[in-house]
Amino acid sequence: MTIGFRAISRLVVPTFGNLFCLTRVQLSTLKMAENNPDYKSATSVHEFTVKNIKGEEVKLDVYKGHVCIIVNVASQCGLTANNYKQLNELYDQYAESKGLRILAFPCNQFAGQEPGNSEDIVCFASDRKVKFDMFEKVDVNGDGANPLWKFLKHKQGGTLGSFIKWNFTKFIIDKNGNPVERHGPKTDPLDLVKSLEKYW
Repeated sequence: MTIGFRAISRLVVPTFGNLFCLTRVQLSTLKMAENNPDYKSATSVHEFTVKNIKGEEVKLDVYKGHVCIIVNVASQCGLTANNYKQLNELYDQYAESKGLRILAFPCNQFAGQEPGNSEDIVCFASDRKVKFDMFEKVDVNGDGANPLWKFLKHKQGGTLGSFIKWNFTKFIIDKNGNPVERHGPKTDPLDLVKSLEKYW
């Protein structure tokens, strides 16, 4: 039995197409790694590049001069409703008056509580009228952790180890990009106001 050229092309071309797509993903990952310093030698979050929820690269030096909260978020956690509500309140109250910026990084490493893709996360945030900055889903622990999160843990270790313990761990970043405080998941965002006031 002979197989025609068209039949062969239908089998081969998709395979090469998939290989091409895979290569593009790998190249994108490599490019992102090249854009970031070694987390142990970095001195500021402003040196890092991350992807926003739309998949666009963002150099964090755009936050120079702003006090920031960087937080790992999840949509299906018992802490979700309270944290999103209070993060919104913080942003509404201090974004204009004090220049506060909130950088939220979805993460699915804790009991699979952020299972959706970027579109799902955007819909979830939109339903809650989120105005602060949302970023692409990342790992915050392990070898594959995002370089920014490796840096945050390196600079502000936690109780019983530097690894992130759960959703909604919050890092306060001063205007120069230095991680100056780390607060656990059970710390309500509004309880950070006294700490934030030291860095305005």
